[in-house]
Amino acid sequence: MTGRGEIEQRFQRLREISGIMTAMKSLSLVETRKLARFIGHQQRMLANIEATAADFLHFFPAQIAAKPEGTILLMVGSERGFCGNFDERILAALQELPPSEPAPRLLVVGRRLGAKLEARPDVLASLDGPTVTEDVPAVLDRLMDAVYEARQRFAGAGVALSALAHDAEGEPRLKRLLPLSPPAPPRFGHPPRLQLAPAEFFHQLMDHYLLAAMYGLLYGSLAAENRRRLEHMEHALHRLDETIARLAIKRNALRQEEIVEEIEVILSSEQAFADRRKS
Repeated sequence: MTGRGEIEQRFQRLREISGIMTAMKSLSLVETRKLARFIGHQQRMLANIEATAADFLHFFPAQIAAKPEGTILLMVGSERGFCGNFDERILAALQELPPSEPAPRLLVVGRRLGAKLEARPDVLASLDGPTVTEDVPAVLDRLMDAVYEARQRFAGAGVALSALAHDAEGEPRLKRLLPLSPPAPPRFGHPPRLQLAPAEFFHQLMDHYLLAAMYGLLYGSLAAENRRRLEHMEHALHRLDETIARLAIKRNALRQEEIVEEIEVILSSEQAFADRRKS
């Protein structure tokens, strides 16, 4: 195969790759816009639940759990690739956490992050993460089941639960989920009127709180993952476009050389024919 033929093949392959990457970039952009709407609603819902819990615990402090008998750390990473050092930043944040007693056991969400932690004996479970916004509810169902099983293993409500995940701004954050922080001063001067026993009310409230908090974690991490992938694709496409442009120049130059050679061959043939006629 001629040099120009090899360059032509590579040029076409890179054009196809560029088309695929452009489509991936567009999908990531769509996801970030969808998730931005979900995250805003989720943050407001979680803030309302936290305010309700703070009011309740001020008047019913006996519901605050005693010292946890176990510690669970939920880690949320990426399910797909092409997002740079997304998972490495979570792992670096894990290494920077101060030692604690008891040492946390890990719940991992995200296939690629799970693969990096599969050799660790302190991993309780590793779950597939969401790839698009519509996957979040199904992932959350599996995650809540895993959290429930882990809490049962570590003495039920006497377990501390924290999460390490990228927030919506793309920064790895450690968030304490359980037990709740000490309550803020009440917004109201009188205790709430309850239709349930305080313990039952608090149990159901914590179910709603955990569900809302987990939704927020998964939405925020997925949004950060897609933004990181979007940036990664933009940089890669820029480099790819430069390579394609260089190949196009080289291909055209080789084609021009071939045309010049063909013209020279034609002219040589014409000259040889003319010389034969003269002779």
